[in-house]
Amino acid sequence: MRTVTDIPRSRGTRNAKLARIPLGMAGRAAVGFGRKLAGADKSAVDAELSQKAAEQLFAVLGELKGGAMKFGQALSVMEAAIPDELGEPYREALTKLQAAAPPLPTPEVHRVLDLQLGTKWRERFESFDDNPAASASIGQVHRAVWADGRAVAVKVQYPGADEALRADLKTLSRFAGAIAQITPGADVKPILAELTERTEEELDYRIEADHQRAFTRVFDEHSDFMVPRVVASAPKVVVTEWLTGTPLSAIIAEGTTAQRNRAGELLARFHLSSPALVGWLHCDPHPGNFMLLADNRLGVIDFGACAPFPDGLPPVLGRMVRLAREQDYGPLVAMLDEHGFVLPGRTVTPREIDEYLRPFTDPIKTESFHFTRAWLQRAAGVSANFNSPQAKTARAMNLPAEYLMIFRVLAGSIGICAQLDAETPFLEILTEWLPGYASP
Repeated sequence: MRTVTDIPRSRGTRNAKLARIPLGMAGRAAVGFGRKLAGADKSAVDAELSQKAAEQLFAVLGELKGGAMKFGQALSVMEAAIPDELGEPYREALTKLQAAAPPLPTPEVHRVLDLQLGTKWRERFESFDDNPAASASIGQVHRAVWADGRAVAVKVQYPGADEALRADLKTLSRFAGAIAQITPGADVKPILAELTERTEEELDYRIEADHQRAFTRVFDEHSDFMVPRVVASAPKVVVTEWLTGTPLSAIIAEGTTAQRNRAGELLARFHLSSPALVGWLHCDPHPGNFMLLADNRLGVIDFGACAPFPDGLPPVLGRMVRLAREQDYGPLVAMLDEHGFVLPGRTVTPREIDEYLRPFTDPIKTESFHFTRAWLQRAAGVSANFNSPQAKTARAMNLPAEYLMIFRVLAGSIGICAQLDAETPFLEILTEWLPGYASP
């Protein structure tokens, strides 16, 4: 098994590894072009190039961990938007990044625990499994039993993760254009901007523990959601109660229709209700952070990335959704302009907004909506066409900083629902939890 003794910290080393992605793409594209000129089957060549690019993407991002792997995980939730003829290699490779990466060797794990929980940390556990149960972008999770007999998850941050995360996000910004070419349907630059903003908070597991405690207080004994309690925390280690359930990745792969629909509905309810109920938005929407429990509740883990919304979601969003549903585009354009959604000096017309939003408004036109890959591919395909009227309108639009996390979570949640092939009462959930929607 491939392991890492430490995250590569040298910016030059990490930059060189990340540069393999666009350079490798360019080299393979040139060779592929030559093979096509020589008479090779175009579809076969394209499929082979996609497979090799996906393999390289997973290998490089997984090896580097840090911001590189976190970026890959963020992209993986939107894999449903990738056209089927191009997407299967990326679907397999990016989905691996949701829960898998080379593990940190046992001596290094113990060294981190010594530093964070004290050299007598073993006395706080009945048992500790040295083999990681899961790997994430900046840490890995071990299963253990706490001294009082509770099964617990112990998340250990990789040595050097802080330096690597900051360095990767700067480097990946330089490659955003090239990476976007192999991730159709994903808007790369906003993802990177969001990850950069949340870097410092995610590196301190004490902050994550405080987020999780806030969610636990609200959802303790809740009929729909389960958030495990925090047992102990330190800057680079957090211990929480172990949660057992069926990961959404497994439900995506082989779940029943009932499981898919239940998971999709609960995911939407969790994301839209949390700001009002908890005052925080869980900002890491990928299938590895959610599971369906035996009692049909949605289990939620990993609270490193959370955004504060002490007064709930902004009511202006609800009013915009209401106007879009009613196709009242004149007032909607005025509201978009007033709240900074149109770039200074640019204008958009009601007709342009109508055409721009039409592919995305299906979920709010009916009481229940069936999220599918085909629907998401159509919607993403229209906006991804650089020469389309919708793309022209998009270039006049802006996403204000205060709405960035909301749209990131909404896009991720919809992406997962499309992967689940879930039918959900989306409009009902919006009506209940989106402030301003019911206002005239």
